[in-house]
Amino acid sequence: MLSLVFALAAGLLFGIGLALAGMTDPAVVQGFLDLAGRWNPALLFVMAGAVSVTFVGYRLAFARGAPLLAPHFLLPATAHIDAPLVIGAALFGLGWGLAGYCPGPAVASLVSGNFDVLLFVIFMVIGMLLAPLQYRWLPGLRTSAQAVGESG
Repeated sequence: MLSLVFALAAGLLFGIGLALAGMTDPAVVQGFLDLAGRWNPALLFVMAGAVSVTFVGYRLAFARGAPLLAPHFLLPATAHIDAPLVIGAALFGLGWGLAGYCPGPAVASLVSGNFDVLLFVIFMVIGMLLAPLQYRWLPGLRTSAQAVGESG
């Protein structure tokens, strides 16, 4: 129960931070991505702050040896760059650039009551639910992690 309370608090803090940084405004995000037009570099400062906090946070967390509310850290099993990773990153970038939202800011923006955000989140969830089907449709996209998981 305590871990849920901390997860909710972290999510709320994250959402407030996204809103204060302007990440919930698609015009700000698209202005940052418009390098050939009227580029708005403001989000560079947001990213620099996020990277700095993450760098320090990871160092402090890993120095403990284990998380506060879990028996061990849940880390990726592989650092292999494969086709699903590249395709997923490309789709994420396209969606972010076209819509001006990525998942965190989109969820945080739901409270605005904007229909466009609701539509984005609905299709984002549909995409998340359909993602596992890519391995049935395109068997060549199997990852090394899946092969290891199926053999073990």
